[in-house]
Amino acid sequence: QVHVVESGGGLVQLGGSLRLSCTASGTDFRIYVTAWYRQAPGKERELDASVNSGNRTVIADSVKGRVTISRDSAQNTVTLHFDSAQREDTAVYYCRHFDGRNWYWGQGTQVNVSS
Repeated sequence: QVHVVESGGGLVQLGGSLRLSCTASGTDFRIYVTAWYRQAPGKERELDASVNSGNRTVIADSVKGRVTISRDSAQNTVTLHFDSAQREDTAVYYCRHFDGRNWYWGQGTQVNVSS
């Protein structure tokens, strides 16, 4: 059984940085693809970044230049790091993993950007 878990959310100051981590049991992040999404209040869930089995990353245009995604295969963790936090970064952030058969979502972690 696959479980995807996010951590690292909380309060971040305007202009600050934040690191979100995604870990999983029952699967290996080295296979297929793992991605981070965000869902801001009143908006649809949207993709921020993804990393595939070849370690190729894709960053959404809306966050390009402020967001990086990386995978630590030894820890089976995918990390989303963003800088220069803006008010519109306030959202629930979700990790999603595809293992070749199914997509798995985590429960999400809340990020609030405060001035």
